[in-house]
Amino acid sequence: MHSWGDFNRLEPGLAGQGGEILYHFGVGLAFLATVRPDGGPRLHPMCPLLTAEALCAFIIPSPKQRDLVRDGRFALHSFPMEDNEDAFYISGRGTAIIDRERRAEFAAQFVHERSAIGVPEPARDHMLFELLIECAMLTRTTGHGDHEPVHTIWQSGRTTEM
Repeated sequence: MHSWGDFNRLEPGLAGQGGEILYHFGVGLAFLATVRPDGGPRLHPMCPLLTAEALCAFIIPSPKQRDLVRDGRFALHSFPMEDNEDAFYISGRGTAIIDRERRAEFAAQFVHERSAIGVPEPARDHMLFELLIECAMLTRTTGHGDHEPVHTIWQSGRTTEM
């Protein structure tokens, strides 16, 4: 597993483009899939937080939070774009961050990114998770209905274009 910082150093172009897609709407927006206790998938929209070194998320008390605590496996997929089918996907494991200073830094970022709408700091029971990366895929298209999308896949330090 790799932190966002590691991924960015290994694949700066891929990480840069992926980050731009995740933040296309001004704040991080994505769908987060977790694994239910019965092994099935659970999918919800969420707001990832991205820095040069980490990809994190505050997760409210919920089945999704319990899934990440019990079984950290996740998949994250960007929100759909308005004028094309470009997308960014990662999968890996989420790990809880309990360090108070890191939590305070991400809480400040969360509030700052949403300053236009005046959101409060995440509540104490909103757990902060770092999303560590095992696999990433960037999809680039020429618009909706593109029959020849270009997929760049990164896994275990190896990049493949399809």
